[in-house]
Amino acid sequence: MSTLEVGSFAPEFSLPADDDSIVSLNALNGKKVVIYFYPKADTSGCTIEAQDFTARATQFAHANTIVLGVSADEVKKLCKFRDKYSLGVKLLSDVEKTMLKDYGVWVEKSMYGKKYMGIERATFLIDQTGKIARIWSKVKIPGHAEDVLVAAIAL
Repeated sequence: MSTLEVGSFAPEFSLPADDDSIVSLNALNGKKVVIYFYPKADTSGCTIEAQDFTARATQFAHANTIVLGVSADEVKKLCKFRDKYSLGVKLLSDVEKTMLKDYGVWVEKSMYGKKYMGIERATFLIDQTGKIARIWSKVKIPGHAEDVLVAAIAL
């Protein structure tokens, strides 16, 4: 998992989003940012997680917090995912896996004894100055979006 620590500056990124924009961390300075990394768009767990963050989008906005979901999916797939489930969080595409590696979430995984590289479900809360305030690794989905919201409000 990530070698990043609470209190260190979050790695800069600049990625295409599902709304045809380019999102960079520097452009979000002054706002709190939640970055949640998920393995694959339109799979059951990732859909539930995105829906949970969407259900709390207004509360995150009131807490001056931007929520970004990041995967290695192509932008076109992210748009289909967003539209299919009426998602209200911005989804970023890291097909080159640069940000995934910078945040330490591109890791070796194992399923049925077979090893492969993939995204470890993790979430980072970044404060208004660009420093990491909280890290959730190996995220379990139930209750996670609510925990992140509580932390964002308290920050």
